[in-house]
Amino acid sequence: MNENKHLVSPQWLYQQLNNPQLVVVDCRFQLKEPKWGYQQYLKAHIPGSYYLDLDRDLSSTVEKHGGRHPLPRAELLAQKLAASGIIKDETLVVAYDDSRFAFAARLWWLLRYLGHDRVALLDGGWNAYRSAGYPISDVVPSSGQGTFIPQPRRDSIVDIETVKARKDRSSVVLVDSRDEERYRGETEPIDPIAGHIEGAVNSPWKQVTDEGGYFLRESAQQLSDRYSHASEIIVYCGSGVTACVNLFSLDVVGIDNAKLYAGGWSDWCSYLV
Repeated sequence: MNENKHLVSPQWLYQQLNNPQLVVVDCRFQLKEPKWGYQQYLKAHIPGSYYLDLDRDLSSTVEKHGGRHPLPRAELLAQKLAASGIIKDETLVVAYDDSRFAFAARLWWLLRYLGHDRVALLDGGWNAYRSAGYPISDVVPSSGQGTFIPQPRRDSIVDIETVKARKDRSSVVLVDSRDEERYRGETEPIDPIAGHIEGAVNSPWKQVTDEGGYFLRESAQQLSDRYSHASEIIVYCGSGVTACVNLFSLDVVGIDNAKLYAGGWSDWCSYLV
């Protein structure tokens, strides 16, 4: 059924909307206005799509340490996935946003982390779908009848102690996915301290797509070539969200040894305050 293991086009998605083996999830969100995404979803979305919120669904409660978007409890997220009609190992999930994969990639990574590999991103996102003129809807679908028993892949994440222990090894590459200005410490709009983890290299997540939100395979290949020597790649951002865009990109080109430091800079600098 899938057009591509990682990406589907708006045309393909529209043609598959009535397929019972497909579930579409709207992940639109804005960090500075947390309620905005759900409000936009209620106004208009791809027909039949469910909504999962970064703060309420794809993250757990913020504490002193652990970062601004701690990973959600596996059992709780699994219940929400099942309520969205997702059947583990069977349903193809297509996630979309309007932020160049920033939030859809978080769901992509979480599904794979919980053991569900049948997930793809909508290339170009919501804006590409709208621009193509395909139908939209304001009807919120009823709760789905899925089944989802999570099987977390613990080896795909690392915590702060693991980062400290491994970051200086020559065979390990630590990748900071934030914008260059934040990496260099020239600006920090969110966290209390500016800068980056010592030894990290910078690969901004926005390089994965063009300004229209379409995936750039050339950039993904360059990323792969840059880190092909590494036995392990640890990727982080501010709080484990946009780092998933880089993890998605690496997976597209066959790099399967990349791990997420989910706490990111917000967790790291929480110990420096």
